[in-house]
Amino acid sequence: MRGETNTFETGPGRLRAARPRSPSALRASFAACRAITSAANSSFPFAFRLLGPAKRDAMYALYAYMRATDDLADEPADTAQKSGVCCKMAGAVARKKLAAWRESLRAALAGDFTHPIHPALVQTVRRFDVPPQYLFDAIDGMETDTEPVRMGTFADLYPYCYRVASAVGLACVRIWGNQPGVAACETEPSAEAAGIAFQLTNILRDLAEDYARDRVYLPADELARFGCPPEQWRDPAAGENFRAMMRFQIARTRAYYRRGATLLPLLSAEGRAIFHVMHGTYRGLLDEIERNDYDVFTRRVRVPKWRKLLVCGSGYFVKWGWL
Repeated sequence: MRGETNTFETGPGRLRAARPRSPSALRASFAACRAITSAANSSFPFAFRLLGPAKRDAMYALYAYMRATDDLADEPADTAQKSGVCCKMAGAVARKKLAAWRESLRAALAGDFTHPIHPALVQTVRRFDVPPQYLFDAIDGMETDTEPVRMGTFADLYPYCYRVASAVGLACVRIWGNQPGVAACETEPSAEAAGIAFQLTNILRDLAEDYARDRVYLPADELARFGCPPEQWRDPAAGENFRAMMRFQIARTRAYYRRGATLLPLLSAEGRAIFHVMHGTYRGLLDEIERNDYDVFTRRVRVPKWRKLLVCGSGYFVKWGWL
């Protein structure tokens, strides 16, 4: 490894680094990734404990990258909502930031690091043979969120779900590892399907929040078929139409969960354990939406803590081969 510089300097509007290459710089980068992951206040990093140290650190790096990418897409719009700034202007700012982020990723993969997470991310990509295209796909997906969103058909929605969720899952599977004799290409269809299921679940849970941001991900042709345009979702008079539409959406999402579940026996013991936790947690969100009679407006749908703990705990039984 060439060079010994491991300090980052804050420049105008960006972080600069002089190609940190030393072991201490790499450790600092992984520490930055862990800090970003911890600050996100998500329950998923708890599942990372099911992995060994190297894979756990790799997941921190991947999570930090996705968190940073997501923030670049959302923060300008959130700031605009609070300050009354033009949303078009906020979208332009977000697109500019994502374009710079894409170029910084390209440079990082060539050895020029300009963000604290880059050394850890590139180490992860190289060590676990993660195709960089998955990282670029995620940026492409986040760009969709910088403008008002309307999806005409499910064929329009699918590529978005692939970019923001399936691509991430495909990268995760490279880190988790497969059973001996199982090639990466054998896991890809199942991992892709699981990502679609997870993102469809997010979309159904976040209908109200997304609509407030002028984002409607559910296909317009399906909304028209059930007679429930977004402006009528909260209207009690249109309640049965909305519930029928949600039942249709959930049935399709469950079909993707079933396809995604075929990934389980293909993964390493650690991979099976963490996928079991993620699959169970997201599927639990879908169950809660049904249990709440499809009410995703009056309060945020969450999986009860006791159920989360049960799913996370069962991950260890899966890892040890007891489930």
